[in-house]
Amino acid sequence: MNTRKSHSAKRLAFQLVGLLVFVLILGALIGSEGLAWSKIQADASLIADIRMPRTLGACLAGALLGLAGALAQGLFRNPLADPYLLGSASGASLGVAIGMVLLSQLDMSPWFMRVGITGMAFMGAWFAVALSLVLSWGVQHTLRLLLAGVVVGVVFGAIASLLLVMFPQIQGSVQSFMLGSTAYVSWAACGLMLAVLLVSWVVSVAASPLLDGLALGESTAISLGLPVKSLRWLLLAVLALCTAAAVAQTGLIAFVGLAAPHLVRARYKGTHGQSLSLSCLMGAVLLGGADLLARGLMAPLELPVGVLTAILGGGYMLFLMRGMSSKSAGSRKGRA
Repeated sequence: MNTRKSHSAKRLAFQLVGLLVFVLILGALIGSEGLAWSKIQADASLIADIRMPRTLGACLAGALLGLAGALAQGLFRNPLADPYLLGSASGASLGVAIGMVLLSQLDMSPWFMRVGITGMAFMGAWFAVALSLVLSWGVQHTLRLLLAGVVVGVVFGAIASLLLVMFPQIQGSVQSFMLGSTAYVSWAACGLMLAVLLVSWVVSVAASPLLDGLALGESTAISLGLPVKSLRWLLLAVLALCTAAAVAQTGLIAFVGLAAPHLVRARYKGTHGQSLSLSCLMGAVLLGGADLLARGLMAPLELPVGVLTAILGGGYMLFLMRGMSSKSAGSRKGRA
């Protein structure tokens, strides 16, 4: 049985790596005018400076969200958990709004503006997660932690909306951030996300026995000798770091972190150590593919990638929920 699961994981990993390579190659060919096979030679600098960092950045952000989603669903033992549960999305939005207000008063180059806004989004996401942890009095009570995240998200979202009303000149920039976009991802942003991804993946895989233990129940995890409290804190910090790094660079991208672990579980049911890695690859393929669709679907008009993932991801989740309800109804009829 373990050998069969190992072969299944390897086969899925090879398939996802192949799709990822295909997405990266196609990302070099798709620009503002759609697929441009004949312009590869002429657009060499455009490919190196804009298309490749954008495509790679989309894949890295997707991998971060996929890893964060798998961690959230494992930690909270809830298949509907996503990376934004602890208010990080609203915190990042508030950070961007505050950054826009402060930096719009200064005469700065676009590069410094981008760095400043990225830093504010990162700080906002981290502050939201920290506040959720403080309000829930730690990580022991999962339901209290989820409720604290909902409250923080609502409050921070309301403050961000108030800033938009008070400073209407920032509405366009903040709206673009909230819709999600990979258009401004640079090589420096790719380097930052890659570093965060590598560290987060190593820590997550090393601490994955906690998720395996929690799947059997918290009391079982404690009886197995796992340091549940400390590992939970560690994995929550990794979850927040992954989410903040992705959101700070690409804005709010919906459903990738929720759908990637689901798609992995549909093909592979095994230990969390392998499913975390597969969720990274699945998230990279999903967001990389969505970014290609956003660029080429209605070229030269470009769709916000966050809107596209929300539409596609929402449709997938509705289909999944319909299948789950059909199975539940069938099981009730069988018992009757």
